Amino acid sequence: MTGKDESLDDQSDSVDMQPRQSSEKMDPDTMILETQKRVWGALKRGYEYSGFIDESDSFLRKNVFSKLDMVVLYVDLVGSTTMTLEMPEEKIATIVSSFSQEMAAVIRQHAGYVLKFVGDAVIGYFVVKGNGVLASENAVECAQSMLAIIEKGINPVLNQYDYPDLMVKIGVDSGKNIVVRYGADVKNSHVDLMGPAMNIASKIQTMAKPDQILIGSDVYEKLGLASKRDFVQIVWTQDEWKYRSRTSGEIYNVFEFKD
Repeated sequence: MTGKDESLDDQSDSVDMQPRQSSEKMDPDTMILETQKRVWGALKRGYEYSGFIDESDSFLRKNVFSKLDMVVLYVDLVGSTTMTLEMPEEKIATIVSSFSQEMAAVIRQHAGYVLKFVGDAVIGYFVVKGNGVLASENAVECAQSMLAIIEKGINPVLNQYDYPDLMVKIGVDSGKNIVVRYGADVKNSHVDLMGPAMNIASKIQTMAKPDQILIGSDVYEKLGLASKRDFVQIVWTQDEWKYRSRTSGEIYNVFEFKD
């Protein structure tokens, strides 16, 4: 470890390993500082995140077999396989866990639900109300915040241990998904989401480059003019993207966030 930040070390004894809920939305600088404290505590002291109330599970159980309009966000960690060759297993587990919990915290800060953790990926969703503008804006702002949290919150702490920077791929799409319950037990049977938006958001995410945000046309069209100016349409050079619009039948447009 090089250049240890003593101020973080001093505060790690009292760090709250419970990310705050969306009703206590913080400004970006505070979010970054609290992320640093939690990640430092996890790496230095072995603190574990205390998790969060499973609001998504409760919400989905109340809407089993309903079709819900929502914006879906996939964020996937890049290069975790390479990390396994360069770092101790216990540190990799701590970093991936910290990453997942921090991404979940960002989703909740932007009025979204955390659907699940899948390996080194996190899936969130934002329920559409009205014309869908707010859910789309929240999802896009969430994705942008994720990049900032990783760049300014997580990576500086990892760098002090000479660990490699984290990078992510983010995909966002919107549409109707059905809430599925796998079993008759109302309280305990697994619940999940199925639908085109889930599938396309996942496909979009796989097409992203490291630290790139890609959104589907259905999300882009719901954004305000100011937000639209931050995106440009992807021009595919070959046949790498073959998915078609569910309404027009034409190739489904995908847009890239340009910082």
